[in-house]
Amino acid sequence: MVELRSPVRPEPVPGVAPRPRPGLIRVASYNIHKCVGIDRRFDPARTAAVIAELGADLVAVQEADRRFGRRVGLMDAKALERETGLAPLPVSDLADGHGWHGNAILVRPGTPARIRRLALPGAEPRGALVAELDLPGGRLRVVAAHLGLLRRCRARQAAAILRALAEQPEDEAPLPTLLLGDLNEWRPGARSSLRVFEPFFGPLAHAPASFPTRLPVLALDRILGWPRGVVSDVAVHDSALARIASDHLPLTAAVRLGAQDGVVSEAA
Repeated sequence: MVELRSPVRPEPVPGVAPRPRPGLIRVASYNIHKCVGIDRRFDPARTAAVIAELGADLVAVQEADRRFGRRVGLMDAKALERETGLAPLPVSDLADGHGWHGNAILVRPGTPARIRRLALPGAEPRGALVAELDLPGGRLRVVAAHLGLLRRCRARQAAAILRALAEQPEDEAPLPTLLLGDLNEWRPGARSSLRVFEPFFGPLAHAPASFPTRLPVLALDRILGWPRGVVSDVAVHDSALARIASDHLPLTAAVRLGAQDGVVSEAA
């Protein structure tokens, strides 16, 4: 195995995340690798510390539960809430579970939410969460997903997510929508399985590389938004702690709330 050496990169200020502009919230997506770092240590406290660094109002987490056997949650939920002010939405069938097929959504405790769990097709068990949230600045629909390792499966899973998004009742106004997660696609252009999402989310912009943490070269993690302009400032959170806590770096973005009927003010 060839060891990848990390290039010299500027250090962010530890524990300090830039706050979004007025009218925006900060969101993030983070594959926590079951709280196991690249040093092979299981350390939920370290995972919580990285999430605290993000300063996010909402975080989609992948690999939050044990994958085999009894799918208990791997984060320390009490420590997480104490350090970040966030807690997992109740989506697991287990009292001590955090997610659905490893997908969890962290929000402020008490956030009103309507949640749907999707079982995604493919050669391996995969799932996604669709949550409609009532946030202080407006309503928001969030899809948290971790797509499969095979291209043909990712395309089918993307199509299943789009079908779920199309099932909104006709008498309800369309909600601003986010898709956050580890989408496991590194191919750009025509070969990308993520092109299936383009009829809804539009042409996919270039995404920052988030994997592997030692030398990020692949843009596996994504934050997509509808309508155009609802998501901005997509960036990798590259801190010394994040480089060791997981094999993925977190991805952050600013999201504008208050979109009505699929319209976002570009000038605001």
